[in-house]
Amino acid sequence: MKQGKPVITVAIAAIAVALVIYFGFYVAKVFSEPYTTALAYTYTSNDSAEAVGILVRQETVLPAQTGIVDVTRSEGEKVGVGQSVAQVYRDSQAQNNQADLEALADQIQLLEYSSDGGGVDSAAKLDENILQAVTALHAASGVGDYNQLEDQARTLKSTVLKRGYVYGNGLGAEELSQKLNDLKSQYAALKQQTSSSTSSVRAPQSGVFSTLVDGYETAVTPQTVFQLTPSSLSALLAGQGKEAGGGMGKLITSTRWYFAAALPVSVAERLKEGITATLRFSGDFDQDIDMRVDQVGQAEGDKSVVVFSTDRYLSQTTLLRQQTAELIFNSWSGLRIPKQALRMEKSTYTDKETGQEVQNNRLGVYALLGGRAEFKTVEVVTEGDDYYVVRSTTDESDALRAGDEVIVRATELYDGQLLEY
Repeated sequence: MKQGKPVITVAIAAIAVALVIYFGFYVAKVFSEPYTTALAYTYTSNDSAEAVGILVRQETVLPAQTGIVDVTRSEGEKVGVGQSVAQVYRDSQAQNNQADLEALADQIQLLEYSSDGGGVDSAAKLDENILQAVTALHAASGVGDYNQLEDQARTLKSTVLKRGYVYGNGLGAEELSQKLNDLKSQYAALKQQTSSSTSSVRAPQSGVFSTLVDGYETAVTPQTVFQLTPSSLSALLAGQGKEAGGGMGKLITSTRWYFAAALPVSVAERLKEGITATLRFSGDFDQDIDMRVDQVGQAEGDKSVVVFSTDRYLSQTTLLRQQTAELIFNSWSGLRIPKQALRMEKSTYTDKETGQEVQNNRLGVYALLGGRAEFKTVEVVTEGDDYYVVRSTTDESDALRAGDEVIVRATELYDGQLLEY
């Protein structure tokens, strides 16, 4: 005997009964509550469109190096022509030797600096100098004054070093001079030893340094960006035409950079060449950027390539390439409330000139304050599917503010009404 169908029928019926009970309980609960509220909060609504595109700069790739490469420039740092951007070591021993050289140079510099005052001070005097140096460094750090940070740090280090040499090791003026000569001899010998195993990579021209080499450096340039079409830009974003990459870094040699994006024709038609547009980039760099519209390209199907450019934020955008940005045409800010909270109320007042009672309509919301409903007049700034963005029509104490509880649902409300649960 097969029992499958009756069992399934009973199960479905049980589930249906449970759902009816659940929704019935929910509806009863909603209608049993005398009112419901929602918080008004600060909100910005944008008239905007999504722009997917690519950042374009004038870039020079620095060739890859053989050996251990130690990049000495930070991302987005400006570099002058001929300045070092990296040290290349033949092997790990050469790298260790370079670290020893830098340590020796630091000791020599500090010892020369500490010897400039002449003579050997007493321990008490050196301790006082150390205390003064620490105090000066702490005071400058406390107020954020770093103009003399390097000199202050060197003074402190040299005073501590001198204190250690003189009273820790018992060295006099002659011994300090001999110590300095010994360090210089060690430095010269080690430098000669490492000269053939260490080299510098220098900037062939001035620019902004970046470690990101992604193969797009020659695939699209400021000269070719204006030739892009929606189809060629799509192929570029898919990786077609770019090189394999490589290189130890690159220099961005142009001050102006570009953003090319394929936009729907209806959006592109709202832009005119030469105007300024606001773009909000996504990801780690979420800054709003005002960019010039350099070109609104010819339509291809339902898309058109628009090229934007700016000479700002270059150092902060060196790691960006393919990007999704929000093209903002207009923005409205105010307080967001549910649409059900907005009400049109009639009010009556006495005209001072005629003495007659006059009725007018006022737009606003009821806010729950201290257990009472208070009417606050507002004006609508813009609206969404289920909300309004409003602003208060007054700056007085009765103005609607962020964080106020607005009454969304209630019956027979009036200003000053005492509400109870």
